[in-house]
Amino acid sequence: NLMPGRLSSVVVGLLLLARCDGIAMSSVKLNDGTAHPQIGYGTYKVGFIPASASAVTAGAQAAGGEGGTAAECVRAALDVGYRFLDCAEFYGNEAEVGVAIGDSGVPRDQLFLASKCWTTTIFAGRDAVRKQVLKTLADLRTDYIDLYCIHWPVPGKHVDAYLELEACQREGLIKSLGVSNYAVEDYKELMEHATVKPTINQIEVNPFLFRRRTLAFFENEGVKIQAYRALRDGKAFGDPTVVELARKYSRTPAQILGRFCVQHGFIYIPKSTKVERMRENAAVLDFELSEPDMAALEGLTTPDAIAKFRELYRKCVNRDTPKDGTLEGVKTDITED
Repeated sequence: NLMPGRLSSVVVGLLLLARCDGIAMSSVKLNDGTAHPQIGYGTYKVGFIPASASAVTAGAQAAGGEGGTAAECVRAALDVGYRFLDCAEFYGNEAEVGVAIGDSGVPRDQLFLASKCWTTTIFAGRDAVRKQVLKTLADLRTDYIDLYCIHWPVPGKHVDAYLELEACQREGLIKSLGVSNYAVEDYKELMEHATVKPTINQIEVNPFLFRRRTLAFFENEGVKIQAYRALRDGKAFGDPTVVELARKYSRTPAQILGRFCVQHGFIYIPKSTKVERMRENAAVLDFELSEPDMAALEGLTTPDAIAKFRELYRKCVNRDTPKDGTLEGVKTDITED
């Protein structure tokens, strides 16, 4: 009864390995045939902290919004060798990301650019979604986006927003479609109306929030998982199990957590404003965790973590919309684990 991606030898067999400017990279094949880089650079709280960001919803202040500007940090990540940039309307820095892309000299066809529309735009309707797609294209200085996602399944609104993304895809503005923070039940609701299956679902995944049934469901659906907070904003670097494995494998805690993610076949999106950490975070493809050690990491998820996930989901699907602070339309009986 192995979890999806548990056998790393199988996973590695599905990857396309390459090296970009000194760091090893790999890719996974999406259900639409697209090769998606397995390691990317996260731009959340890079050079800018959104007004409604909090330690509860997105990690400690120390995890982002520090260092140089977004343009400087993203340019450094591109220089290090990252080619997948995870962006979003909510992150508030796409124009600076576009500056970094323009200054880097990296050809567009070597980049994989992803973005997401925020709850306010989703709530406002299809016209607002289209306008935001066009704004992202302008800000990132490109005429197409490789992957565009619905950031949260806003009740009563997310399906129409996704249908507008389908229209944008038909026009060539978007290559692949995806979702983010979708529970199994949100996905099922979407697929009652969608004609294009999402290629990915971006959710929090790490040993401390390892939702087995949800991960297995999306694996069976052919929807890849993009893992955010794979490093838990650095909060788990002192966990005894992680520290012991770091010692055992002569790696850093961040690399143990990153390897856990990619060994499961998930798409891994670490973030740092420091160049040395950017390199460290990406160095996870040249070693393998044993089956017992993977199982030990999976066992770190507690009932309290699942309860906190439930609370966060209920809070965020209406976040920043006129229904913020209410449970209006919110699914209260979802697959939590």
